[in-house]
Formats: sequence, C-alpha cells, structure tokens
Amino acid sequence: MGKNNKKLLAALLGALTLIAGCTTSPPSNPDNVCSIFREKKSWYREAKAAEEKWGSPVAVMMAILHQESRYVHDARPPRTKILGFIPGPRPSDAYGYAQALGSTWRGYQRSSFNYGADRDDFGDAIDFVGWYNNTSARRCQIRANDAYHLYLAYHEGHGGFNRRSFKNKAWLKRVSHKVSAKAQRYQQQLSRCEQSLPKRRKFLGLF
Repeated sequence: MGKNNKKLLAALLGALTLIAGCTTSPPSNPDNVCSIFREKKSWYREAKAAEEKWGSPVAVMMAILHQESRYVHDARPPRTKILGFIPGPRPSDAYGYAQALGSTWRGYQRSSFNYGADRDDFGDAIDFVGWYNNTSARRCQIRANDAYHLYLAYHEGHGGFNRRSFKNKAWLKRVSHKVSAKAQRYQQQLSRCEQSLPKRRKFLGLF
C-alpha cells in the first residue's frame, strides 16, 4: 500500500472513530430535553415513534432513561467491593441506556418481535421503556403520565409493585420523586420546542 493510500486510510478510520464517538457519547446538556433532541438528531423521531406505539409520553420515557444511565449507552451497575477495595462482581447484568436486565430484555424482544434489539441502541432502549410502561399501565393500573409510580414499577418489577415492595424503601421513593420532577420539566421544555423538532418521516403520508 502506498504512502498516500495509508494516509487516506488513517484519515478515514479517524473520521469513523470520531463519528462513532459523537453517536454514542451522552448529550452535552442532559437536563434540557430540547437541547438533547437538537444535538442527537435521530432521538426525537425514535422517542416519538415509541410514544405513538406504546402510549407512553416522551417526557416520561426520557426521564426514566436519564435516571437509569444519564444517557450513557454502555452503562452498567458499579462493581461490588470485596474487603472494601477489591473490585468484585456486578450486582446484576443490567446494561445500556435503560439499564435493562438480560431476562427482561429478552421478554421485551419476544413480546415486541424486536429480536434484533440492542440495549446500547437508543431507539431500541426507548422503545423498551415505552413497552415496559405500557405493561405497567395494564398490569399495575398506572396512568401513562404518572412518572412517579411508573418508575416504582420499573425498578421493582410488576409483581413487586403490586405487592408494594417499595413501601419501606424511602430512598427509592425519593428517586421516583426525582424522576417525576424531571418528567415534568422535560414536558414543560418540550411544550416550547416540540414544533421545531424534526418530524417522523411517514411512508406515503400514512404511517
């Protein structure tokens, strides 16, 4: 390979690396959903598609993703410590934007027929949250915009929520209040900017 070709290949690899980094890096202003959607060009369309599919508001789904991973695509639970300083195993196999457990993710894939879904793909992750919230609404009788109780069900599971396993978990209730407040702020922000965000492309104007 000639010297010029090697330089060209190096430049292309560098550009691809930069593009990949921009695609997977967290948004620069995670507290402003309008800023998030303007920075991450495809995220609003994917969030809106999940809302229309599952009936879960964009603001609620985004608030849950923010709490779970701060939009880090490959987030995992921190490792436990052995003797206080030796890295031990992780407490679960939760992974990705939604911090979904492997077993729950596989249930989502089967239920939604989205077998190629990846936990580190934003579009798949927000669709998962929409699916989970939709299931929570049906199984736990939670309103679609009730971010507080939806997050409790998201954290505890549907069976746990119905058994009120969160009843004595003051820390979890505090977190759920944070998610609810975030969803409300996101909704207020969306009401000011949503008209200017890129719309979903519809096939022949039908869907």
